[in-house]
Amino acid sequence: MSPRSSTPKSATIEEADTRIALAQRPAVDVRMYGKRVPGGAAPLVVHFHGGAFVKGGLDNGATVARLLASAGAVVVSVAYPLAPVHPFPEGVETGYDVLAWVYKHRVKLAGQGARVFVAGEEAGGNLAAAVAVMARDRGHPPLAGQILLSPMLDPCVGTASLRAAAAERMAAGCADSCKYADGWHQYLRCAMDAEHPYAVPGIARRLADIAPTLVLSGPDDPLRDEARAYAERLRVAGIAVTYSLLSTAQGWPDALTAPISSECACGPAVLQQFRAFFDATQPTAKPAKPVADGAPRC
Repeated sequence: MSPRSSTPKSATIEEADTRIALAQRPAVDVRMYGKRVPGGAAPLVVHFHGGAFVKGGLDNGATVARLLASAGAVVVSVAYPLAPVHPFPEGVETGYDVLAWVYKHRVKLAGQGARVFVAGEEAGGNLAAAVAVMARDRGHPPLAGQILLSPMLDPCVGTASLRAAAAERMAAGCADSCKYADGWHQYLRCAMDAEHPYAVPGIARRLADIAPTLVLSGPDDPLRDEARAYAERLRVAGIAVTYSLLSTAQGWPDALTAPISSECACGPAVLQQFRAFFDATQPTAKPAKPVADGAPRC
């Protein structure tokens, strides 16, 4: 691993870049955050950065990855292959293979009994949600939960929140007002892909047995309607879901994919949500069996 120097805000978080070999596809670059605590187990999170499927990288994912690490997790942030050179399903299949690798090495990475999560923002939220569906379908590896921040889940790009944000950006002369539509166009190979639950987990017909879920968005977030809709569909399917619209989450999801030198104003609120979610997904301890009087005790 190649250690990295952190910004002052993350001076206590260890970071290291490395490359991991995957069984079925090319090796992938990752950035590790945090470290194993001797004698304990940390939450272990596979994280996917944003960038509308077509851009971004490990530096863009640093804000969320550092927040996860500050909440006590060991984080493996993934430089997944980007469209249009690598359209669906390459990114999500790579993500699943990284998840399988992380689960196999979970004790070494985060300690005995480490619970494994997936997380992502914007397009990375799509990949995290899709990988969670894949893990359910394939029966492995078991997930303790998924964390989705402003997830990009609707290729129709027609929600009220997204239309309003696009209109505002066009009025302001922003050239990227249709970046989500363009990202979907570059990511999906054909119209049929838009019906595949691994490409668009937001339209998956079967959501039972998905891992417990935390969904976060902001008041001016163009993706907030699709985030809320997915959380509601999971809730109806019987999944334990927490959805929060954070008042301090201004400028999401762009604020979450900013360069690593940027500070996240919503950091305290996000940290609180992460810590509460990690606590809530702790396995319930089995009650001790009663011991009869006079029986040997261990």
